[in-house]
Amino acid sequence: MFYILLTGIFQFVYCLLVGTFPFNSFLSGFISTVASFVLASCLRIQVNSENKSQFPEVSPERAFADFIFANCILHLVVVNFLG
Repeated sequence: MFYILLTGIFQFVYCLLVGTFPFNSFLSGFISTVASFVLASCLRIQVNSENKSQFPEVSPERAFADFIFANCILHLVVVNFLG
């Protein structure tokens, strides 16, 4: 997750320094990093054994499958947004 955070920060700083000429590319990349961070956080919360009482019906396999499915949809949207 730290890598995803650094990637988002790097993209934002690059956008500030260089400019936003291909604005769709910046938005796609930045939205992808933010959404990947959120999805990874959700996966970690659901898989953590300390949170088992909050997610009694969600198995780790189900959480991982949801994570993979959401990532596929996310990246399809990002690639579609690039044009």
